[in-house]
Amino acid sequence: MALLSRELGIDLGTMYIRVVEGSRLAYEEPNVAAIVVDEQKLVAWGKEAQDMYGKVPPSIEVTRPLQNGVIADYEITEKILSNLIRKLTRPARFFGPKVMITVPYGVTSVESRAVHEAVLQAGSGEAYLIQQPLAAAIGVDLPIGTPSGNMIVCLGGGATQAAVLAMYGIVAAETMRAGGMSLDEAIVTYVRKKYGLIIGQLTAEQVKLKIGAAIPQEEEQSIEIQGQDQVNGLPRPATITTGEAVEAMSEPLHDIVEVTRRVLEKTPPELISDIIDRGIALTGGGALLPGMDKFMTKELGVPAYLVDNPTTCVAEGALKGLKMYALLRRNLPPV
Repeated sequence: MALLSRELGIDLGTMYIRVVEGSRLAYEEPNVAAIVVDEQKLVAWGKEAQDMYGKVPPSIEVTRPLQNGVIADYEITEKILSNLIRKLTRPARFFGPKVMITVPYGVTSVESRAVHEAVLQAGSGEAYLIQQPLAAAIGVDLPIGTPSGNMIVCLGGGATQAAVLAMYGIVAAETMRAGGMSLDEAIVTYVRKKYGLIIGQLTAEQVKLKIGAAIPQEEEQSIEIQGQDQVNGLPRPATITTGEAVEAMSEPLHDIVEVTRRVLEKTPPELISDIIDRGIALTGGGALLPGMDKFMTKELGVPAYLVDNPTTCVAEGALKGLKMYALLRRNLPPV
């Protein structure tokens, strides 16, 4: 019977889809699809599709079906989820899995319904939605069942979410429809302005991952990149340093701080002292940027810290949320 009653926690992110089953990460792939344009047929997804980025003929389009945390292409999202659920639950031929899937805080009822319908159409037996900050807080074991304040910031690829939680619900929160991809775009813009060089999003992401930081580092690193000269169109190299990466990303990083600051400003004063005592938990891929915790602490005057499982905590919390559904139900998005 165990094969016929699978439970999955799905973090449906702009950059990655992660699925947790039991106590393990069952699936983690880039949320990218390759489509035959004329037929709207899915030919590849995940890492295979990502490797095609910028290298395919016009007949094939490589795209992200989620933009800024919400579904931009419903049909492709449904196909990806369908392939995913079929792959993970192949032995359970007759009964779809019980799924809890994440959505950003503040999504509209139409956006929520799109996610809910997509996962049902993809083959799940039961489907529930949970806000990403709430799932993340559960996934890092914050004591959100108490009347004390807990703060979490989810630094995702397509959205940044800051939330204060208590009594199994979100007390104050805000979502900015920009995240790690905005850091990549800032690097693209910086390199074009300073070096007259056009680079792609994947190259900018490599700069961020290999030498990027939120604050100046003691050890200055560098990376050589290849781009297209914007005057003559020919290939040309350039060397980017950590200091330049910090400078390039400063504006979107301050936008992240401002979102968090606004949530703190509208938090009831009774909960602020708890947050100062406990600190702000940083989750998501953006939290792994070197110096991010120190940057947030300095800018906000409130301690911030990197959690132990920043990239998987949302999916882990979604799965735990299934078992806590009775406690969470009144605070989950309606569908």
